[in-house]
Amino acid sequence: MAIGGLVSSRLKSKFREYGEIPLGSGMSGKEVAEKMLRDNGIHDVQVNASDGFLSDHYNPADKTVNLSPEVYSGRSISAAAVAAHECGHAVQHATAYSMLQFRSAMVPIVKVSTTLGQWVLFAGAGFYFGQGNQTLLLIGIILFAATTLFSLVTLPVEYDASKRALVWLENTGMTSRTEHDQAADALKWAARTYVVAAIASLVQLLYFISIFLNRRD
Repeated sequence: MAIGGLVSSRLKSKFREYGEIPLGSGMSGKEVAEKMLRDNGIHDVQVNASDGFLSDHYNPADKTVNLSPEVYSGRSISAAAVAAHECGHAVQHATAYSMLQFRSAMVPIVKVSTTLGQWVLFAGAGFYFGQGNQTLLLIGIILFAATTLFSLVTLPVEYDASKRALVWLENTGMTSRTEHDQAADALKWAARTYVVAAIASLVQLLYFISIFLNRRD
């Protein structure tokens, strides 16, 4: 939790730092996103404004790139980097990137496991009433394992989206050498938040597995 908090804090700091550096081309995040989509032959994805700080995401269900106000209207290094990253997911979708397809297929299962997993785990481990149940604990572990797998699958998806974004920013001359390095730094810290989340989920899963195995003995 402490490491996660530090990485999240660093990400916000980097976003604000590069958010104060104007993009040489003067384009907004919305314009950067629309150009990247066009350059990749994608014409059925809409670029929308969304609410919330760092709420940027791509929704494969309705094919929309949703950008936070700072990114949508911003004309900074941060805005360009984040907008290009989210469009990287749209490119993944358009090219049937296998890991994105796998992650999307997992979403219904993860919704159930996220809702029930922790409650079943804690009940099975006896955290509520002082007496656990091995069968219930095993079910909880299986549910939580789905969430952990989702976190692990998210890593290559996010890193690949950043790679696509940075290659496009460089190849199109959208960013100068210095701007490109700054965009890469911002996306690097964004990716680390997913790494920390995956590690935390894996450690928690192993903890409950150890409880299950010790009680069997």
